[in-house]
Amino acid sequence: MDKTTPLHQGPRPQGPRPQAPRQQGPRRPGDRNPQKEAYAVNERIKAREVRLVGDNVENGVYSIHEALRIAEDLELDLIEISPNAAPPVCKVLDYQKFLYQQKKRLKEQKAKSTKVVVKEIRFGPQTDDHDYNFKLKHAVEFLKEGSKVKAYVFFKGRSILFKEQGEVLLLRFANDLEDYGKVEQMPLLEGKRMIIMISPKKK
Repeated sequence: MDKTTPLHQGPRPQGPRPQAPRQQGPRRPGDRNPQKEAYAVNERIKAREVRLVGDNVENGVYSIHEALRIAEDLELDLIEISPNAAPPVCKVLDYQKFLYQQKKRLKEQKAKSTKVVVKEIRFGPQTDDHDYNFKLKHAVEFLKEGSKVKAYVFFKGRSILFKEQGEVLLLRFANDLEDYGKVEQMPLLEGKRMIIMISPKKK
């Protein structure tokens, strides 16, 4: 009687059999990758007790288990906002809404801290009144729009002998702008230039 050739020849592989990947359910805020989160949330909070603050809870110190129960009863998240406090300070909020508010606040702060623009105005040591008034008008506009004004007198060749005259001109300039700006740096000679810095007055 003929023997049928087996379909599999050779030794069988050793070790555990591969398992099918598990189906994952929806992730809770506390299940996120901690390396990607800015705040510890829910079960990731390691402290034994925390201080709850906010309008939706009775403020005070609670055990972590009690604080988590309060958050669960409100169907919200326990968020550690001040981890270095003793005990850490937490709020009971919707985590996604909390992150949205934080991003919105940072965006507003960034918009307010705009870059300071510096406008330069150049004089000669013997600038006439017409040219002076023209540049003074521009300086007023710059300060009104929130820019700093860097005014300087440029001394060419032997005109450095008139540096005292240049200093008088810059001080007059600062005095004429006192309603719009304040002197940040008094006239200072740097090489061939004498410079004065005027920053806009806060509204």
